[in-house]
Amino acid sequence: MMRTFVARMAIASTVVMFLVLIQGTLVTTTGSADGCGDSWPLCHGEFIPQYTVSTAIEYSHRLVVSLASIMIITTAIGALWFYRQRLEMRIYVPIMVVSLFLQAGLGAAAVKWPQADAVLALHFGVSLISFASTLLTATLIREMNGADRLRDRPIPQRMIWAIWGLAAYTYVVVYIGAYVRHSNASLACLDWPLCNGSVFPGFSGPVGVMFGHRVAALILTIAMGALLYWTFRHRVRRPDLFWSSAIAFVLLLAQGISGGIVVLTRLDVFATLSHGVIVSAFFGALSYLCVHTLPRPVAVRQPAHAVERDDGFAGYPRTASSPGD
Repeated sequence: MMRTFVARMAIASTVVMFLVLIQGTLVTTTGSADGCGDSWPLCHGEFIPQYTVSTAIEYSHRLVVSLASIMIITTAIGALWFYRQRLEMRIYVPIMVVSLFLQAGLGAAAVKWPQADAVLALHFGVSLISFASTLLTATLIREMNGADRLRDRPIPQRMIWAIWGLAAYTYVVVYIGAYVRHSNASLACLDWPLCNGSVFPGFSGPVGVMFGHRVAALILTIAMGALLYWTFRHRVRRPDLFWSSAIAFVLLLAQGISGGIVVLTRLDVFATLSHGVIVSAFFGALSYLCVHTLPRPVAVRQPAHAVERDDGFAGYPRTASSPGD
C-alpha cells in the first residue's frame, strides 16, 4: 500500500511540477513578476494580499511551488525508503530536491534584488531540470522490472553519445530562448520564418539574439529528425527509444510552429504560454530518452550469456541477432 502511495505521489508531483513551469511562463509572459512587490515569501507583506491580476498570478505561482515542494519531499523520502537499491534513484532524488530549492531560491532572489537577463533565463533552465528529475523518478518507479528491462538491450555507442549530446545542446537552445524572452527580444524579428523580411539579418543586437535562437532551433530540429530515423532502424529491438524519440520530434515540430505563432500574433498570451509548455514536455521526453540509452545497474540485470567483445556497443555484449548501426 505504501509503495502504491509513493508511486502515485511521484506521478502527482510530476504533474504539479509541470504546472509550476506553466505558471512560471505565465508570470513572465504577463509581466507579473512584480505582482507581489519585493516581498517574499509573503505578498506585499501579507499572507492574503489585496487582489489584482498580477498579484493573483504571482502569488498563485508561489503557492503552487510550496505545494510542489511538499509533494516532492514526500516523494523523495518514499523513493529512497522503498527503492534506494536502485542506483538511478539515488541520483534522481538528490537532483530533484536540490534543483527544487535552487529554483525557489532563484525566484526569491529575482523578487528581492534586480537580476540580469542572463540570470533570469537560468531560472527556467533550473525549473526544467527539476521537472525532468521528477518525471524520471516517476517513470522509474512505474517501469521497474517492466519496460525498464529494455535498457539492457545493447545499442551503438555512437547513439548514446549522440542522444546525450543532443540533450546538452537542447539545454543551450532552451536557455537562449529564455534569454530572448527576458531580454524583450521576442519581437526583434517581426515575421516568421524570415526575420524582418531577410534570410540572414545578422547576429548583432536584439535581432541577432532572436535570429541566433532560430538558427539553433533549426539545427536542433534537423538533428532530432536524424535521430528519429536512426532509432527507427532499431525499433524492433528498442521500441522504447523509437517511440520516445518520435514523441520528442513531434513536440519539437509543435514547438517551432508555436514560436512562429508567438511572433505572428505579437506575443499572444496563449501562444506564448503554449511555447513554454511544449518545450518543457519536449525536454522531459528527451531526458527519458537519455536514461534509456544506459543499461540498468549490474545488480539488477539478468545475467548475460553471450561472449563479450569490443564491437562499439554499450550494455550487454552484442549477439548474432543484434542490429548494426
